[in-house]
Amino acid sequence: MKGYFGQFGGQFVPELLIPPLVELEEAMAHFLPREDFQAELEDLLNNFAGRVTPLTYCPAISEQLGLRLFLKREDLLHTGAHKVNNTLGQGLLAKKMGKKNLIAETGAGQHGVATAAAAARLGMKAKVFMGSIDVERQSANVERMSMLGTEVVPVEDGTQTLKDAINETLRYWIAHQADTHYCFGTAAGPHPFPELVAHFQSVISREARAQMLESQGALPDYVVACVGGGSNAIGMFRNFVDDRDVKIIGVEAAGTGEPGCYNSAPINLGRPGVLHGQISMLLQDEAGQVLPSHSISAGLDYPGVGPEHSHLHSIGRVRYDMATDDEALQACQLLSRAEGIIPALESSHALSWVVKNAAEIKGATVLLCLSGRGDKDMDIIRGAMDERRERNKQ
Repeated sequence: MKGYFGQFGGQFVPELLIPPLVELEEAMAHFLPREDFQAELEDLLNNFAGRVTPLTYCPAISEQLGLRLFLKREDLLHTGAHKVNNTLGQGLLAKKMGKKNLIAETGAGQHGVATAAAAARLGMKAKVFMGSIDVERQSANVERMSMLGTEVVPVEDGTQTLKDAINETLRYWIAHQADTHYCFGTAAGPHPFPELVAHFQSVISREARAQMLESQGALPDYVVACVGGGSNAIGMFRNFVDDRDVKIIGVEAAGTGEPGCYNSAPINLGRPGVLHGQISMLLQDEAGQVLPSHSISAGLDYPGVGPEHSHLHSIGRVRYDMATDDEALQACQLLSRAEGIIPALESSHALSWVVKNAAEIKGATVLLCLSGRGDKDMDIIRGAMDERRERNKQ
């Protein structure tokens, strides 16, 4: 069924949002297959964003864990994460559609910075909506967006995090759709956004698959990525899904991991529901009300997930596990000190799965998407480490 991945997906939005979504779908069909569009986007990705990203072997961690760990280095892209793959693609598409403005939501701030950079490069204006809690905990990225000429709008409603930023951006789009494109940041939301974002992010696995075959002569045994809304993960999974010998692992955020505490693991701990124009797995109470989410990583702090991930879980093609805040912090410290690479806290959740399951996958070749770098998280990491030291003293 159009707009669905199995039973998940759809287009559950106010009637006023149907026209821009139809316009976007028609533009995708017209522009995305064209060779001139593809050439222009490839130039932007290669010569502005910094693709092709390298594949990095981790000798120290590999020896310690008894496996072979490779990182797909999306952290080395301009603006510091995989998000720019999508913002350049959507920004270029919007410009071809005659739009002059980009709007976006952001949690960790990386999508906001990537949108701001794409808008500046393409000669467009940008406005980014960000939960006020995230504005505070990701202040460095707020400053970067402002430096790039983008207006950052703090959202005070609800939990003041990513969910509410999306709500506010959708409301704004209703009133400004004539000259504005909503540059949705993750592979979720109403059709056609899940497919559009996955299309632009699939460059990650397209490159990684070719790099593994060229450098190792074989595909990896495991492909691993963190999952919030799911854009880096679906980008990393897309071109491995048909390789049945490759095991695919998505890692959600378990929060503190304590019973009764909030988390960001809708696939593991939620049930089907409607949020932001889609049917997908969702954290909700018995009355169907959306529950608050929590993760130490702002980019994973979301109560829902993209519909393609829910589908891949439902058919058993991808295994979705969880990692706690503390486990992510430990993995972040491990990669930093063992390999000289500071990962984003989002990506650290994925690495923690490899560490926890090392005995189970001993001898395997593991390919992990390092979706972003940890510069943005240093204040959070420092605060968490200080808190842990205080707990240990007591």
